Amino acid sequence: MELYQLRGFLAVAELAHLTRAAEKLHVSQPALSAQIKALEDELGVLLFDRSSAGMTLTQAGKRLLPEAARVLADVAALHGKARAMEGEVTGHVSVGTLADPEFIRLADFMSQATERFPLLEIELHHEVSGAAFEKVRDGALDASFYYGDLVHPAVASFPLREFAYRIAAPAMWRDQVVGAPWKDIVALPWLMAPSISTHRVLATALFAERGSAPATLIEADNEMVLRALVASGLGVALVREDLAREGEAAGELIVWSDVRLATTLQFIYASGKREEPELRALRDVIADVWRPVESLPRRPRARAGTKRRAAGDPR
Repeated sequence: MELYQLRGFLAVAELAHLTRAAEKLHVSQPALSAQIKALEDELGVLLFDRSSAGMTLTQAGKRLLPEAARVLADVAALHGKARAMEGEVTGHVSVGTLADPEFIRLADFMSQATERFPLLEIELHHEVSGAAFEKVRDGALDASFYYGDLVHPAVASFPLREFAYRIAAPAMWRDQVVGAPWKDIVALPWLMAPSISTHRVLATALFAERGSAPATLIEADNEMVLRALVASGLGVALVREDLAREGEAAGELIVWSDVRLATTLQFIYASGKREEPELRALRDVIADVWRPVESLPRRPRARAGTKRRAAGDPR
């Protein structure tokens, strides 16, 4: 069955006359007659009663006419959608995500991206921040959310928000922590993120600046897990400030007030792919989901560990 046969069927049904329908379709009368006969043979029914006065639909023709019209309408809609897609962003991108999807507004990002660029396939990969940076730098990821201020010529960045880490301890250790000097805090058991993470780099810089480091380290690769382990009484850790204050309000954590380590949440991507349509699409979505960083409050001066690091340092 061909679409031109269905168009001929509809034209003859509309005009009830083979010659007039042929003129409308800009085909010869014998050609249109052959099309209708071929369609009838394929369907196994007569569509028209033929007479010297013209052509009228049979009962079968009347029942099949709406179906034929629907097929042609669907085909027209398909062509319309295809034309609308011309010039749309297509392809595949791999994007790194971090432990807390709410903090990086991942749901908003994906919702807008899929709505605005329905032909762009986005593959998400959960990463530790330093590993995400290295994978973007080396081309294993096209882009990623990232905690930190690391710079490299192969990596461009879109700053999203500034935030800080605080030293948090279990609420049950309040008497040991409130007003305690650094030597007592560093002597407590510490929970750490992996060495490749921004979290670990900030902690290491803090220990180096203060000239002492904890003897007992427990490692966990997820900030939410670290917060839970601190609340359970296993040790102290650098905890993102909003999570630390949330835990303090819930009576689970206590924040040691002498240290506040500031850093930046960024959206990073390969510099060499800056002008690729897929990356431009991602940047457009990021710009809509996040306010420009210039409109955020200025970052307070950190007390330790916030110097911008040379390219190649692990995070």
